[in-house]
Amino acid sequence: MPAFRQVGEKQLPNPVLCMAWSPKRDLIALANTTGELLLHRLASFQRVWSLPPSEYTGKEITALAWRPDGKILAFSLGDTKQVVLCGVEKAEILHVFPLQNPVTCMHWMEVMEKSSDLNSFYNSEDESKPFLPKLPTLPKSYSTTSKIFSDDKSDEILNLLGEVRLNILVLGGDAGFVELYAYGMYKIATLAGVSGTCRSLSLSSDLKSLSVITQVRSAENNPEICYVQLDTRLLSDCLPEVTRMARKFTHISTLLQYLHLSLTCMCEAWEDILMQMDLRLTKFVQEKNTSTQVQDEFLELLLWGQSSPELQALLMNQLTVKGLKKLGQSIESSYSSIQKLVISHLQSGSEALLYHLSEVKGMSLWKQKFEPLGLDSAAIEGAITAVGSFSLKASELLQVIDKSMKNFKAFFRWLYVAMLRMCDEHVPPELNKMTQKDIAFVADFLSEHFSENEELFDRKGKYFNVERVGQYLKDEDEDLMSPPNTKGNQWLKFLQESTHLKESPLLFPSYPQKSLHFVKRMMEGVIEQCLQKPAEVIGKSVKQAIFLPLYTVPDSSENTPRLFELPSLWNDKKAKMHYVLFCMPEISPCKLYLLRKGTDPNRRIPNIIMSLDLSHHLDNTDDDNAAAQPNYIYSCLDARFYDDEMLTMVLQASEEENGKRVLAQLPLASVLSCETEFKWDPNLRLDQQSRTIPCQELVLGNQWRELESMKAQFVAVNGVRKVSCVLSGNLRHIRVFEMDVEDEDEEGAESQNTCADHDQLETSMTSQVQGDECVETEDEAGEQRKTLFQKTEEHLESEEALELS
Repeated sequence: MPAFRQVGEKQLPNPVLCMAWSPKRDLIALANTTGELLLHRLASFQRVWSLPPSEYTGKEITALAWRPDGKILAFSLGDTKQVVLCGVEKAEILHVFPLQNPVTCMHWMEVMEKSSDLNSFYNSEDESKPFLPKLPTLPKSYSTTSKIFSDDKSDEILNLLGEVRLNILVLGGDAGFVELYAYGMYKIATLAGVSGTCRSLSLSSDLKSLSVITQVRSAENNPEICYVQLDTRLLSDCLPEVTRMARKFTHISTLLQYLHLSLTCMCEAWEDILMQMDLRLTKFVQEKNTSTQVQDEFLELLLWGQSSPELQALLMNQLTVKGLKKLGQSIESSYSSIQKLVISHLQSGSEALLYHLSEVKGMSLWKQKFEPLGLDSAAIEGAITAVGSFSLKASELLQVIDKSMKNFKAFFRWLYVAMLRMCDEHVPPELNKMTQKDIAFVADFLSEHFSENEELFDRKGKYFNVERVGQYLKDEDEDLMSPPNTKGNQWLKFLQESTHLKESPLLFPSYPQKSLHFVKRMMEGVIEQCLQKPAEVIGKSVKQAIFLPLYTVPDSSENTPRLFELPSLWNDKKAKMHYVLFCMPEISPCKLYLLRKGTDPNRRIPNIIMSLDLSHHLDNTDDDNAAAQPNYIYSCLDARFYDDEMLTMVLQASEEENGKRVLAQLPLASVLSCETEFKWDPNLRLDQQSRTIPCQELVLGNQWRELESMKAQFVAVNGVRKVSCVLSGNLRHIRVFEMDVEDEDEEGAESQNTCADHDQLETSMTSQVQGDECVETEDEAGEQRKTLFQKTEEHLESEEALELS
């Protein structure tokens, strides 16, 4: 028996649609049909955490990919057309971005090329730290706060970006949709020219080419599987420049998110209670019988201490002394919170954004290096101007808040004393003193804020806009209801009279009639254009180098989860090769095919296609027991690259031979040893010339293990961690194996390990009874597994059929 040791087994309540091993740790991520994301540990297949589906992200997970450092897991949602980056440590959603098309497959790779230019950039990554203060974390009291900006860690943005070495998330979807995202966040390429639906992707570690498996419709209208190789030479030739640009633009994208969340927190800090004064004054105007203006009523109360019965009823019955006190406290608390967010978050975020955009502008002026990547200095200058306008608008809001706080404090102090006198209550001595200057200040406030505005009533259904801060936080295209009064501003007067300064690019436009939200959206639009230009230029540089139609598949296979279907792609980083592993069950069910191409499309590779005959003995030993081994005829259910030198397969014997399932490993060298050259006819599909494909016999030695009591169908492997996960055909039954374990005591130790495995499984399921939604109770599950290992294959089929029903 082989050195495969079972370390865990689980019956899951919901079918699994995707599974992927962590590249660095003994963790496997699973996505099921309910939209739940699960993370399990290798030991006893213990669950670490689960992320339930939500309305915000989506409920239909279509693909999974690990960042190469294993710290972030990306998954795509088909119903909301989004990609989510999830922190592995605490199951936190760190970043979400929308897409035009739903994603059907994804691949996250890391660039392994080395150069002196890259090393110097890696060493200078933290060059902004001496110039920029650390961004303050967002308050945790607001519901919309993102996890990456609310943790008290050293630098949330750099943690999200990960290592400085470039890594790229490749996304594929329907209608030839393929996009590349640097660090999983910044789109560096939108590719065109790929036809059909993407089934699998693999970007080479040297960035010279991208392999794509697509499904198109053949001339006979049948689903046809094709291999496409795209030449991405521009990324490879400009790797230092791409890395630097991508790092900067990813910083900029994250800062935009930071500003957006800061503004959202400000909107939450602004309360609806602040509208009370406007609405009650409007109601007062509509109900009063006199023709006296509201501001005249309040001025009469201010100067003579007398009020009309209507005003007295408004103050004492509707506003009340207690209500006035609460309103004053709400305004002071709300304005203070907004003021702090503007000073500490909006302004510091804008400064960081200006810094990074200025660096990008400097890069764009180095035309020899960065012009081929689509950096446009004029567009970046426009983005810098937009950020400057946003900073001006934030400063304007600070001035409005400061003025409003002074006005309201004086107004409420006077009105509070007046209302106490109306109800003949004691007035505290510290409030009873009002100088002539205080009276003039309140009188100016009343004349400016308490005049009836018919135009405002037609727009907003109210006559007054006493509260001036909320209008800046409205996400509307309309002009401000009460823009700031600029009369007497000497600087603005000087600018208007100077034609040279008015047109100077050094001065940022202020947009006095617009809200902060409007200027923020305008800034985001301008910066987004800057970010998209390189993606368009790089995307247009990518050309199709190879197109190979492989074989047709029956329409019935559409029911199988696409991510589990062959072909399987692999990039050999050392040999700089692309490998494609596939079967053609309609043509030759007992053969496994291997296609290989160099990552450089111009490099000629001998023996590009070969096949493996599975209709032979599994064990090639020469002892006496070998003669007794039956000559099974196998077909391949699934196959994956374990590492650069080994394949892992799930094989099935024919139905006449009990249809047993086998987990096996095969050295890649035995497949590549074929010396016969295949001559590809470009006018025919591969399956139409399959008889001439060179073939090798299957020689496994002892690298196999029968999967008893399990209808095994699919496998996921990780050669770095030396683990594999086998999934049954009903997508619920999972077994986990350590692949490179020394078999010390042969069958005695094997049976002992099997018992230990079951004990571990029982312990795992008992400890997880509250966290895991088990199909059955613990005792029943344990009894069922003991029984399953004693039953025949026919009984097993009826058991799994019962589970599915």
